[in-house]
Formats: sequence, structure tokens, C-alpha cells
Amino acid sequence: MHGVASEVGPLATVLLHRPGRELRRLTPRNNDELLFDGVPWVSRAQDEHDAFADVLRGRGVEVLYVRELLEEALAVEAAREAVLAAALDPQTIGPVLADALSERLAALDAGELADVLVAGIAREELRADAGSLVERMTPLQDFIIRPLPNLLFTRDSSVWLRDGVAVTALAMSARRRETSITSAIYTYHPRFAGTELLYGGDPDRDAWLEGGDVLVLSPGVLAIGVGQRTSPAGVEAFAQRLFATDEAHVVLAVPIAQDRATMHLDTVCTMVDRDAVVMYPPLADSLEAYVVEPGRRVSGPEPFVRVAAAVMDIPRLRVIDTGLDPVTAEREQWDDGNNTLALAPGVVVAYDRNTETNDRLAAEGIEVLPIAGSELGTGRGGPRCMSCPISRS
Repeated sequence: MHGVASEVGPLATVLLHRPGRELRRLTPRNNDELLFDGVPWVSRAQDEHDAFADVLRGRGVEVLYVRELLEEALAVEAAREAVLAAALDPQTIGPVLADALSERLAALDAGELADVLVAGIAREELRADAGSLVERMTPLQDFIIRPLPNLLFTRDSSVWLRDGVAVTALAMSARRRETSITSAIYTYHPRFAGTELLYGGDPDRDAWLEGGDVLVLSPGVLAIGVGQRTSPAGVEAFAQRLFATDEAHVVLAVPIAQDRATMHLDTVCTMVDRDAVVMYPPLADSLEAYVVEPGRRVSGPEPFVRVAAAVMDIPRLRVIDTGLDPVTAEREQWDDGNNTLALAPGVVVAYDRNTETNDRLAAEGIEVLPIAGSELGTGRGGPRCMSCPISRS
């Protein structure tokens, strides 16, 4: 069975994406456009990711991979049609090239097509002139189909809850096509047959909502960040869907700064135990939340820490700071010190470079499983960003 009702319940199954050729597409010329802060050493990033997966397996977690699930889903013709339609948008590449590539890619086997969908196609890789103006005017190293290096961060494109999955609407143009891949997997892969779609399915109409902003504080209680990647309209639409299906009875909408360092709520706050979060210190006292409840009732804002404890029905929410002094706190927040992945109550995976934050977690009784992230972190994401829980006890 698949389903997630908390941030810290024992993790049973998780979805990862092992970085591949799409990361080799990154250059100093395009890394900003593709949302990376640098050009990673790809083989080292793969080693770091493999070590991350091994830590999960070592704690009894089943690890699924996007690339493998996608290839298996592409055995279904309807899945092929859906992902090709997203990749070959005539508004982007023109009708002539869209038609020519549709015919060419449709002839590929599932594995080859999966590679193209993830790694993209550069202009210089086109085999013949299709008579397209777009083709003629595109520089050789530019992309006809953009690669998806941010597919590494599987947290963002879907959110599992107790009885279904939400396929999110990604805000940045470099990432929007990820939704088509996630949707194809959940819709057409036999493992997920019959799964209820709680949100998404229409990227042209769904309001922005990203999984990195969604924290399942307790069964039926969600906190959702509102900022660079998730809009107030996205939170409102998602909340209404959840209320209608009894997936949630209260949603906290949490405004966060709209900048690169705090792109998602989980870059400043994640749960590490049933009653504890690790949080960026400057926000501990200033972070607020609007309370959204069924019947279109909205109240607030109120202090996040206080109202979260109230709706979770616990005496208080313990806050563990990222670092002690302001400079260390800022450095370790930038290096995803707050972005931990809970494997069970009081057991988290964290980047080893954030030594002070990890020491503070340990001092509060949290077991920290450190992993290397010098190359994985160039996309500004930590263990939580790189993992989508599909099943928690």
C-alpha cells in the first residue's frame, strides 16, 4: 500500500532520481537558466547519490527510481503520447520540428525515449534538416528539448498523502515538463494502478504548487509555504481538493521570502521528530501562518510555531536552530542544513558538511545519518528535496 500521513513516520518506500546525462548538459553558459548554482562533477554526484540510496536501503527503505519507472510506463502507448506532447510543444519548437521529432521519437524503444525525455536534445544532435525555421535559427549547442537536471529533486513534482497523490504544478519554466513524467508514471505504471489523483493533471490551468513547500505535520494537518514556487492560489486550490476528499482538515499557509535561498518551506524548516523541527533561527520567531479550514474559513496570520502546535494537538513544537551564531546559521541554511529527511521519528538524513546543525540535532536526541553532498548541493537541494516518500508507516 502507498500513502503518507506524516513527515516522520517510518519510511517504507521512496522515489529517487539518480543523476545522469542531463547533468552533463550543464555549462557555465546555461546553469543559471537550468536552476543550478554551478556545474557539478557528475561522476562524484552519482557516487554521492548512490551512497544516499545505500543509507536508505540500510534502514530498510525500498528505493524506486524515476528513470526505471518511466521506462516501464512508456510500454503504454498513452503514456508515450502524453510525455511526447509535453516535450514537443509547437509553441516552443514550432509545428514543423514538432511533427518531425514526434515521428522520430515515437519510433524509439522505451529506454531510448526515456533517455531523451530526461537528457533532452541539443540542436547539434538533430540528424537531418526538417525544414524548420526554429531548427535553422537555433545555435548548435542550444536545446530543442531542454534537459531536466532538476528531476534529481523528486520531492517537488508530487506529494503523496494518505489515500492518493498530488501531481504538482511547477513554477519555473525549466522544470514544468517534469510534471508530465511524474504524471505518466503514476497514471500508467502498473504499480500505481488505481491511485487517486488528488491534484494536478492540467499544467496549463493548475495554480503553482511545489512539493518542497508541503509539510505533512500530522495526519490531516499540512503546512504549505507560499513564496517563489507556490502561489496563494495554489494553496487554496489544493486545500479545497483535500477538504473535499477528507485528506486534510486544516492547512497552514506559510509566507516565506521569495528568493533563491528560501525557495521552498523545506529550505528553512523540516520535521525531525513528532514534536520537533529544525529551523533557520531568523525565522523561528517571525514565521507566520494563515489557517485555512473547510467552509472557506481563513484566519490569521499567527505565529507559525504556536499555531502549528495547536493544530497538531501537541503542547508545543520544539525548535532546533540551524547553527548558533548568525554567520554559521546563514552558511548552513544555504547548504541545506534545514533540509533533512526523516526515516523515522528522531532519525534523519542530513548533509555531513553542516556540522554545527548536525551537532545540535544530536544534542537534542536526534540520530543523524550524514551523507556527502558537495556536488549534489549545486542545485540547492538536500536529502528531503532529493526524495519523494511514497509510503510511510
